[in-house]
Amino acid sequence: SRWEEEKKEDGVKWMQLEHRGPYFAPLYEPLPNDVRFYYDGKPLKLSLATEEIATFYAKMLDHEYTTKEIFQNNFFHDWRKEMTSEEQEIIQDLAKCDFSEIHKYFVAKSEARKALPKEEKQKLKEEADKIQEEYGYCILDGHREKIGNFKTEPPGLFRGRGDHPKMGMLKKRIMPEDVVINCSKDSKIPKPPEGHKWKEVRFDNTVTWLASWTENIQNTLKYIMLNPSSKLKGEKDWQKYEVARRLKDVVHKIRARYRADWKSKEMKNRQRAVALYFIDKLALRAGNEKEEGETADTVGCCSLRVEHIRLHPQLDGQEHVVEFDFLGKDSIRYYNKVSVEKRVFKNLQLFMRNKDPSDDLFDRLSTNFLNKHLQHLMDGLTAKVFRTYNASITLQEQLKALTNPEDNVAGKLLSYNRANRAVAVLCNHQRSVPKTFAKSMENLQTKIDAKKKQVEEALQELKKAEDELEDTKDAKAEANVEKKKKLLKRLEEQLARLNVQATDKEENKQIALGTSKLNYLDPRISVAWCKKFGVPIEKIYNKTQREKFAWAIAMANEDFEF
Repeated sequence: SRWEEEKKEDGVKWMQLEHRGPYFAPLYEPLPNDVRFYYDGKPLKLSLATEEIATFYAKMLDHEYTTKEIFQNNFFHDWRKEMTSEEQEIIQDLAKCDFSEIHKYFVAKSEARKALPKEEKQKLKEEADKIQEEYGYCILDGHREKIGNFKTEPPGLFRGRGDHPKMGMLKKRIMPEDVVINCSKDSKIPKPPEGHKWKEVRFDNTVTWLASWTENIQNTLKYIMLNPSSKLKGEKDWQKYEVARRLKDVVHKIRARYRADWKSKEMKNRQRAVALYFIDKLALRAGNEKEEGETADTVGCCSLRVEHIRLHPQLDGQEHVVEFDFLGKDSIRYYNKVSVEKRVFKNLQLFMRNKDPSDDLFDRLSTNFLNKHLQHLMDGLTAKVFRTYNASITLQEQLKALTNPEDNVAGKLLSYNRANRAVAVLCNHQRSVPKTFAKSMENLQTKIDAKKKQVEEALQELKKAEDELEDTKDAKAEANVEKKKKLLKRLEEQLARLNVQATDKEENKQIALGTSKLNYLDPRISVAWCKKFGVPIEKIYNKTQREKFAWAIAMANEDFEF
């Protein structure tokens, strides 16, 4: 199988890599003359660079971001830096800026694009396909492989997740001069766009990226990588879950070890043991792994401060409760009240003694020290592997507990999503309620009401037909009763499906199922479940996801156990 071809020597990822380089975002098109920007009530013609940045803000006027003070301040600060000195003289107050005409122009443009006739849309699709054909594939060791994100991100305003302190800052345009190309020496080296040159061309076959550049907001490296469906990515994914499966065989030993260490004479070991208990029991991230330039005050387990937890000897009828409240990755709030073992509770009291709120809870601990210990317990083990292991095991156990083989496909899918939800809750994968939620719920309710009416009508029709059969007792009347019964059954099934959909939608509104499904759950568990219960795989994974998990679909049968 393609997943099990010959292995290369350690560290070498490919022998041949050839590609076209990135596809750059199109250049800015100036606004038509009748679309104006106003300052203090008067129209003001902006220089091209200033106008382009104004359009970024104008496009977002109907978004919640532009109501946030931090977004407004960051935008205005960065915008002024790009203005001409004359513009800086005039434009001194964001509140006096009127972007509404520009906003209307882009809304109308977007509506016009949606309303294009079919032939025009087809033409645009063909153009996009042509670009995909040219830039979206590479040759890797003789295989034609799909590239993931072959386009550079267009310039715009940084959004960030949660309440990111850099939201609103200007994301600059990526130029060929920013880009490092990686390919094989003997390949046809990609040509930069006319009049430009690459920052550097490398021939490094120990990495799997094709091009990279540094983005200006967080100063982090961005990469063009292979598509998740490629052989290299598939192998990496498969190995990740195999490491998590190996943890299953030693996890009881590791748990016994950290429980013993709660009584260790060395404070460092005690702290490590309590942190590991949290990572294992609550699937917390390790922490201390912030990206370069990340300024948001986010923490993980090892970097928790005293102010992030409160201890309650008794709370809501439970003993030894720890109340967590901190910002985790992407500034997503983690809030949880958990009853812990008495020894853990006592240790936390000890770790907090004589400390200020801003002091580290685990002051003797670093992620490095923790991961070295884990590596010693099992080859390849890191704190992240616990997250993958606990997520996958939870899904498998929940599916066993929740799936009713007698249910129809809609009922089984509800059980699947409930199992997936249990994992998303464990991993704290939240999202804000979608803007369209109320509207789509209302539409669904309208459908349910209409379907209920149809069911009632069908019920009356059936009753009428049965009365008729009672009177006439002839074959035609009997056939009519059967027909009405079938119709009623079909309508009842449709109503049940709609009700399941509404329940699912309501339960899902603040939970992001996708993150765990794509990154933490061994796809073989889902594939095996589908095969075992006769649920089509496309009900669980869309086309892109099926390509990403092609290795799992090929490998897992219905008896697979994580």
